[in-house]
Amino acid sequence: MSTSIDSFQPIQVQVNGEPRQCHPQTRLPDLLEQMGLNPRLVAVEYNGEILHRQFWDGTEIQDGDRLEIVTIVGGG
Repeated sequence: MSTSIDSFQPIQVQVNGEPRQCHPQTRLPDLLEQMGLNPRLVAVEYNGEILHRQFWDGTEIQDGDRLEIVTIVGGG
């Protein structure tokens, strides 16, 4: 039995209050890059809690997750 890519339905997540779709098992750094964000310049709240960068690689986005992503801006 073969599986086509179409059999993987996108999952629904909220990013900064807006609905967004991504593929199941997308890792957080990959999602950030897909959004055109530099992972080194953002902070992420994942389902209501700040997610420390050391856990990003092991975090797979799940259906219904809520993310708040804040871009860090330098200057002065």
